[in-house]
Amino acid sequence: MVLFRRHREYLVRSGIQFTLSSPAFSDGERIPSRYTCDGENVSPALEWSGAPSTTASYALIVYDPDAPRGTFIHWVIYDIPRGLNGLPEGVPRDPVVEGLGIQGVSDFGEIGYGGPCPPRGNRPHRYVFALHALDLESLGLGPGARAGEVLERIKGHVVGYAVLTGTYSR
Repeated sequence: MVLFRRHREYLVRSGIQFTLSSPAFSDGERIPSRYTCDGENVSPALEWSGAPSTTASYALIVYDPDAPRGTFIHWVIYDIPRGLNGLPEGVPRDPVVEGLGIQGVSDFGEIGYGGPCPPRGNRPHRYVFALHALDLESLGLGPGARAGEVLERIKGHVVGYAVLTGTYSR
């Protein structure tokens, strides 16, 4: 997807960098199979800190830039309340998750998280968890938005960002 080719570049110009981590894996390390199509395919817990004080909400997009046919979207969740400092493991695949946000459609064609599932025998793929701190309380999108729609809505509203990258191969 063309929108992601310069994603990091866009983020760097967009605002203050803050910290995103997971108790399941460290930045640059292998994502445990529990969080993949080879395991339970549940979303990993995420934690963040240091977001700008002007943050009104967050949007998270998880993508694989190494997919054979171009960038593959694994998770889209937006309108995450500013008072949160993380997401729990196993976020339900409901369109609206009370207290957590609204979920979009992944490239699997489903609402919610879809874990890493690269073709067998490929080199390890990178999975980028990109958290955007926004100056908007709501993107005004209903459930089921695609990553491209979310990225269009957040242009000019990113006040900070955090990135966590994991790897996985089969």
